[in-house]
Amino acid sequence: MDLLNFLKHRKTPKRRPREDLPPEVSEVVKNLERVKDPETELNIVEEGLLYGLTVKEGNVEVFLLMARSTPECHACQMLAVNVQSKILNDIVSVLKQEGFNKIKVYNEIGLLLAEG
Repeated sequence: MDLLNFLKHRKTPKRRPREDLPPEVSEVVKNLERVKDPETELNIVEEGLLYGLTVKEGNVEVFLLMARSTPECHACQMLAVNVQSKILNDIVSVLKQEGFNKIKVYNEIGLLLAEG
């Protein structure tokens, strides 16, 4: 049994993108809804990980909130690193499939996490 299986069944309010976004940004947000957190099986938009996005002429910059809730727990850190790596790879893969030329993913303090 998955140790964090209870997270998959919890009721969380769905976060929806703002209605007043430019069409190209809305389209990227819809694409990023295909990226799932492997632990909770929620997409990164609903989960609240996506907090910023810049789209310009085939280039995308994605800003994520990737703060760890338990920085002292070494096992938690290892799980977080694996989950974060999967999410980052999926973001780059999904956006590459949509034809974006340059993709950069940053964390909440502006540190570049992934590039594609």
